[in-house]
Amino acid sequence: MSLSDDAAEARAQGWRALAALHARIETRIERSLQHEHDLSVSEFTVLDVLSRQDGWHMRMQQLANAVVLSQSATTRLVTRLEKLGLLRRYLCEDDRRGIYTEVSESGQKLLAAARPTHDTALREAMDEAGEVPELAPLVRALETLEPTAV
Repeated sequence: MSLSDDAAEARAQGWRALAALHARIETRIERSLQHEHDLSVSEFTVLDVLSRQDGWHMRMQQLANAVVLSQSATTRLVTRLEKLGLLRRYLCEDDRRGIYTEVSESGQKLLAAARPTHDTALREAMDEAGEVPELAPLVRALETLEPTAV
């Protein structure tokens, strides 16, 4: 089934608007987290995703899927956070092939300090984007979403 030219253009415009909204939000959050906590969006996201799990840990494959990074990028990121003392890795007790990643105490403290910065930057970016006619419908749609599990 092919789309009409108008439908294809509408879909392309929607995609461009979504990409613009994402870039705007990520840039705002990145600047705030870097300035206030010397933390990247990806680093924050890993800590945040792990913090929302029972026991504050996940298998590496699950983490890669949750943060939408490749296995290798996730491994590099986790290694960097581990060297900073924010995470630790250990073998799964019941399956020695599985490796868990969990947030350390210092990672929990950094996340607690960074979360308000993240949330403020997100709110500000969304408020600003809501004033842009091309982005306003997406912002309204995001504001009506119900929370879901990671």
